[in-house]
Amino acid sequence: MEAFDHTHYVTTFPFTYPFATATTGSPPWMDTRIWSRLPQRLIDRVIAFLPPPAFFRARSVCKRWYSLLFSHTFLQMYLQINPKPYFFIFFKQKTTNNPKTTSTTTIFKHNTTATAATVPEEGYIFDPETLSWHRLVFPLIPSGFSPTCSSGGLVCWVSDEAGSKGLLLSNPLFPSLISPLPSTLRPRLFPSVGLTITNSSIDVMVAGDDMISPYAVKNLTTESFHIDLGGFYSIWGTTSSLPRLCSLESGKMIHVEGKFYCMNYSPFSVLAYDMNRNEWSKIQAPMRRFLRSPSLVETNGKLVLIAAVEKSKLNVPKSLRMWALQSCGTTWVEIERMPQQLYLQFAELEGGRGFSCVGNGSFVVVMITGTAGEKGLLFDFTRKRWVWVPRCPYVGGGGEELSGFGYVPRLATPVTGVLDQLTTINPF
Repeated sequence: MEAFDHTHYVTTFPFTYPFATATTGSPPWMDTRIWSRLPQRLIDRVIAFLPPPAFFRARSVCKRWYSLLFSHTFLQMYLQINPKPYFFIFFKQKTTNNPKTTSTTTIFKHNTTATAATVPEEGYIFDPETLSWHRLVFPLIPSGFSPTCSSGGLVCWVSDEAGSKGLLLSNPLFPSLISPLPSTLRPRLFPSVGLTITNSSIDVMVAGDDMISPYAVKNLTTESFHIDLGGFYSIWGTTSSLPRLCSLESGKMIHVEGKFYCMNYSPFSVLAYDMNRNEWSKIQAPMRRFLRSPSLVETNGKLVLIAAVEKSKLNVPKSLRMWALQSCGTTWVEIERMPQQLYLQFAELEGGRGFSCVGNGSFVVVMITGTAGEKGLLFDFTRKRWVWVPRCPYVGGGGEELSGFGYVPRLATPVTGVLDQLTTINPF
């Protein structure tokens, strides 16, 4: 099974790699006969360090390497030693004819016409280390579901229809592995959804857009789902109420160190839900009166707010800035600012349409709205460098654009096995 499409890579890199050249007649760097003498456990350990695209290519070498994916011993070792590659996964999105807006943010929704039932869902993996794109297919995701968030190597899909929300968890590397969650208790329209998966637990949060009538919604309640390997589970218990007069950013919720965060509008602020204390709080955003297209991302275990700052009377020029939330939970500190010359190029391409941001590890991707996946910037916190994202070769015009989130690919997520046990205990 080939999970990745490797046909498109960028041909230029932002920095050069040293390559050693062998002289004519020199012996090879390693005698091929040595490989046949290496212990199988050592070879398996080397394979476990491969990133997913290389691993799936290596599986075609021999039957034994192909069977590693079904070996419990290999998967246990893989989960322990494999370095986590920080990728991004994007999906094609189309704006609705009558989009629901919150301030300057537009809610994106999948095309659910008759043709959507016959065309399988596609996702596009972006590797920030190599600046390459890979295509994934989700043939078993039913029509009427849209991707909403990712954690622990799984993607969460939520039903588009108004009412009690159905959710699915799927591993993009193995399209046949789909784990359904029980439907939410309260009817909602486009709620904010948050997901965090560890080696021993699954937590899902669904907040806002409560349907108080067939024609009206209001941000009132939060529902939470929890299950762990210890046998404890809670199926959509209604937690604390949302703050009064809040205006959530539908669909987006970020998890950082035991808290879920989402943007609030009119005026801009950040809403935080503490899972341990079971309560919501409001955090004032920095320079909230001058922000445009604010986004929340998680990078290296910290919550970062990214926004354009635009106010003609300010003493500083217009710019795109990043602030990190400090450990006290109320103070923001500016940690990065886009170079002015680069921002002028970015602003010209963006043209006031807005942009969205996603973070993962030490990387942040800024995608310009309405550019069909052709224009975006990548920022590397480690190297302190901005790089233009190469165009995704799988996305054309026609009003399509990309929306996504951080993704850490995993060959296995053992905690999903408890969902099967839950089905036998409490069918849904």
